[in-house]
This record gives sequence, structure tokens and C-alpha cells, in this order.
Amino acid sequence: MPLLLSLPPAAAVSTVFAASSATKVGHLHCSQSRRLYCRRPDGVSLPRFRSLFSFAGRRIIRPMATADPDTQTQTSILSTARKQALISLSDKKDLDLLGRGLQELGYAIISTGGTAKALEQAGITVTKVEEITSFPEMLDGRVKTLHPNIHGGILARRNHDQHMEALNEHGIGTFDIVVVNLYPFYSKVTSASGVTFEDGIENIDIGGPTLIRAAAKNHMDVLVVVDPKDYPSLLEFLQGQEDNQQFRRQLAWKAFQYVASYDSAVSEWLWKQSPQGKFPPSLTVPLTMKCTLRYGENPHQKAVFYDDKSLSLVNAGGIGIAIQHHGKEMSYNNYLDADAAWNCVSDFQRPTCVIVKHTNPCGVASREDILEAYRLAVKADPVSAFGGIVAFNTIIDEDLAKEIREFRSPTDGETRMFYEIVIAPNYTEKGLEILRGKSKNLRILEARRTQKGMLSLRQVSGGWLAQDSDDLTPGEIEFKVMSDRPPQANELSDAQFAWLCVKHVKSNAIVIAKNNCMLGMGSGQPNRLESLRIAFRKAGDEAKGAALASDAFFPFAWNDAVEEACQNGIGVIAEPGGSIRDGDAVDCCNKYGVSLLFTNIRHFRH
Repeated sequence: MPLLLSLPPAAAVSTVFAASSATKVGHLHCSQSRRLYCRRPDGVSLPRFRSLFSFAGRRIIRPMATADPDTQTQTSILSTARKQALISLSDKKDLDLLGRGLQELGYAIISTGGTAKALEQAGITVTKVEEITSFPEMLDGRVKTLHPNIHGGILARRNHDQHMEALNEHGIGTFDIVVVNLYPFYSKVTSASGVTFEDGIENIDIGGPTLIRAAAKNHMDVLVVVDPKDYPSLLEFLQGQEDNQQFRRQLAWKAFQYVASYDSAVSEWLWKQSPQGKFPPSLTVPLTMKCTLRYGENPHQKAVFYDDKSLSLVNAGGIGIAIQHHGKEMSYNNYLDADAAWNCVSDFQRPTCVIVKHTNPCGVASREDILEAYRLAVKADPVSAFGGIVAFNTIIDEDLAKEIREFRSPTDGETRMFYEIVIAPNYTEKGLEILRGKSKNLRILEARRTQKGMLSLRQVSGGWLAQDSDDLTPGEIEFKVMSDRPPQANELSDAQFAWLCVKHVKSNAIVIAKNNCMLGMGSGQPNRLESLRIAFRKAGDEAKGAALASDAFFPFAWNDAVEEACQNGIGVIAEPGGSIRDGDAVDCCNKYGVSLLFTNIRHFRH
């Protein structure tokens, strides 16, 4: 078996010689054994070394900090030692590029099973890690690199004599580069075919994170790479003449972040394997920067967009993973408005159009004829709709695309409607072509319906709020009749539609709707009565006989919001109930012959 010996000369040394069980180099005789005793021909014992660095067909003598007086005289026969790179990869993308680049720069490559095999197949000389540890892989591959001969060579600080003397004593060589990525745990546990608990456990990498963390900690001496995209910059750095500690720190940061994201996926998955509730006592959210935005809510604020890599969001749909087919890059406010529009339109089962301005739906309509739904959604508030976001829960074909492109504002019948964003679950080829012709800046997004049951997170100063998403739909709740007059079938349908709309409007929120079409809404007012008046002003005469939904109960009825609604001709009111004056609301509706429904569900939105 070929042997690699680490001797303690002051300078880095190496030599290549033939393999045999007893080898002679100059006057140096070494017996093949895990515990080596090297003797000169005169019988003087040289220092003992506990580990063998074996390379197929050659020996490399690794550098150490100081030389033993008895052995330093022997180093003249040895050539300069090669630096070493440890490579262990699950994702072997561009491995041949990396391996050849390192080999051309004079690096000896140490590697583990599958990676070593791939390197050999690419014609790159490689030494298997078990030849360094003098210990085979064991426990079905669970233990490969967890060995002092590996981690000592990574963690030793080159400028600490004590560290280098310890390596010298134990015959351990140094590693200069560590390139590792981890078992594909994330893709395994999120695969469509599913994964057993046992298979999930076996895909939790142990040795890989340990190598990465060790190298990242000692980044002043060891370059650590976890991303194939960094291979070219690594090779370019190695070709340079100067050491750049900032480059090393960037790689170390990326390495720790990579392991942290990996561990967060494992933690999230394990939490879900046991019925301990939805809210873990601690939570890590893995975020990956997707893009830099032009600015935040305002031009003086810098902003970026992060992808959320939580397991719970895999295949969950939503604007964050939407495909942009056309238009300018998304802005901070674009993301907020698009998210509001898409979440709203995704709540409806019938073909529906939703138009949003500043995160509030200003127009909503459901019709079997989606063109009619679009026209009605614009008509609800054409002034607000201009420059807004329009979303559909149906495919946009040629006819709908033409209508979006050519439709004139109902305010003057001449001005073409302008939108920042169009969103739909799909587009026909012709529909997409027509929309692209509307404006070079129009952002065209293709999104998947947002999944229910998501965890909603929101930041406040010094912490985060977490809650279940507000996913309830009219079919999941009871509209309890509180008044003497029950609603007619069409009134109940209108009340359910208005109730579904109002949950997407900022509190205090009022929505007036009829025939599955929003007629007017009032949002964000400090008092509910003012929101109600805004909604009536927008609805106009069409409010007579319509349904009114409130996101929360009415604290007062007489000479307040409930009576004013009744006096304006509302046919049915839907509200959560729960006020100490609910009886007044019932009495008021009975006086005016208005149907009153309690849902017992509040829809605050802040």
C-alpha cells in the first residue's frame, strides 16, 4: 500500500517514489504500519508518526511548523510539498472544471467516495480520504471524514507554533482548500413522491457541515467553497499573487449561511414529524436574496427581495415565485400590491377579476364571462383602478388580452386603462403576445394559486408576530340570521361575496356589493362610520338593495353606521357580531326591514 508520511521540516517538502511495504529514500527506512518508527541505517530512531498520508503511486511529505534536529538533515532529498484541497460533493456540477483547475495549479486533491470516482473518471488524479485517515468509511457512510487527520489539518492555525507542533507530533498535514456541499435533504423531503422518516434521517448530512464549519472558522488559512458558482472566482484568486482576506471572509460567511439554511430545513422537518403544534418555540427562516430592488417604498429607502426557502412554502404558490414574462423589474410596492391582488383573487372559485391599488381591492367582480367581470371590476372605481394591478384567476386568452389592452376608462370613454401589473395563472401564446404589445413596461406575471394554511409572519420593532393566515371562505362559516326578515337567496349570495371581499380591505373596512360585483368600499379609516360613508359615496344609487359587509362589529347602531346603512337602502348586512350593543343593531334592522347576518368571524386587516 502506498504510504504518505508527514515529516517536520521547516520548509514544505514532498517526494514521489515507488510503493512497497518497506521503502528506502536516501538513507531513510520506513516500515509500513499505522504507527511508524523510522530509523536511519545507523539505528537512530526518528520521531514517531501516527498517520499515513497515502497517495496512489506516490508519497507526499506534508509541511510542518518546525523540524526535529534529527530529521531536518534528511529534507534536502525531498522536493517542495504540494498544497492540498479536500473535495466532497453531493452536487457535482462543474467538478471537472474545479478539479482540473486545482490540478493545474499544483494542488493535490483528497476526496470521498462518489466525488473521488467522478474525478478519476474525468482523468484527474485523486487520493481517497480513507488513505489519509487509514480508516475505511463505516456505518453505511455515516463516518467518512470525522477524523483528526482531516479536521486537525483544517483547523490548525498556521501562525500558531503550538498548533503546528501538534500536527508535527501526530504526523498530520494541512489542508488549504475545502470544497463541500451537502446531502440533498431539502429536495428529498420536498419531493412529490414523499419520503419516509427513515430516509429523511439518512439524508441529514453530518460530516459535510462539520467540514464546512471547520474550514469557515479557520478561513484565514483555509478557503471554503460551498457553491459551484464560486469555482471560477476561487481559481482566479488562487492564480493571483496577493492574499485577499476579504475574499476569504466572504466565502466563510457564505459557508456558515449555507449550513444555517440547511439546518433550518432539518429543524422545520423534524418539528413537523411530531404533533407539537404549529408554532415552534424557536424558528429560523431561510432567506435567499433574489434581486436588488430600485428602492423601497420611497426612493430614499434601499430594498431587496428575498426568496423564502422554508419547507412549508414549497409548491405553496404566491407572488414570490411568480414568473415574469414581460415588463420592467418589480419594485418594492409592486410586490406588495401584486401580493394583495393575487391573494384576493385566489380566494374566489368562480371566474373573477380583482383590481388593487395600494394593497386594497378597489374593484372585484365574478362572472362566467371573464370579460364582463373585468369591465365590472374597472367600473367599481375607475379612477383608483387606473395605474393599479389587475389579477385574474383564469387563463388570459386572446380575447381577454385585447380587452385589457383596448378598454377605455368609464370616466370619459376615451382614455385607455393603464396598469402596472397583470397577473394570471396562465396565458395563451396569443394572449401573451397581445399584452406585451400594450406597453414595454407592463409587468406580466404568471402565478400559482396561493395555498391555504400558511404561517403569516410580520415584523415589529424588536420581534416578529406569527399567526395562521386568514383562509376562511363563506362555505366554511355560518351566516346566522339575527333579524326578523331572512335574506333572499340572491341577498345571501351578495352578503357572502361582500364578506369575502371585505377581508382583503384594510380596517376599518366596509364593502357594498350586488350580483357578485363590488360597488364600493371604504378602507383604513379610524372610525367605521367614515369607512361606511366612503363606500356609499362610491356605490352611489346602486347601493339600494345591495349587501353590506363589515370586517368587525358595529359598536353603535342608532344614529350611527347601522341606521345610516339602513336609511341608504341596504338590503342585507353581514357583520361578525360581538358588540355589547348587538341588540341595538338587531332592533334597528328590524325597524327598517333589513336582513342582519352574524358570521362570528372578524376580518381585521392592519
